[in-house]
Amino acid sequence: MISQVSRDELQRQLFEDDPPVLVEALGAAYFADAHLPGAINIPVDQVDRLAPTLLPDPAADIVVYCSGTCSNSEIAAERLVALGYQRVRVYLGGKEEWVEHGLPVERSSE
Repeated sequence: MISQVSRDELQRQLFEDDPPVLVEALGAAYFADAHLPGAINIPVDQVDRLAPTLLPDPAADIVVYCSGTCSNSEIAAERLVALGYQRVRVYLGGKEEWVEHGLPVERSSE
């Protein structure tokens, strides 16, 4: 089973010297609309193709999230573990919980 990280814990870890790599497991349009600060986009159906390039270190601390009401983060996290990534966690509250608590998001062009 993939371990989980709470919003408070994730928020604290993002300000540490070695923050986790945030991975949004939603499609590009959702990512462009809003994503957690510093996150990279690896849609759930592209994990096998994109992870080796975007996540070159299999020992990196990785936190996967989605909207909060979908299972994309858990599916993507399971794929990452199957691909050999050793420190994968899921932020189940996702983007919805993050925004509900007034925390910042970034926006980008598609």
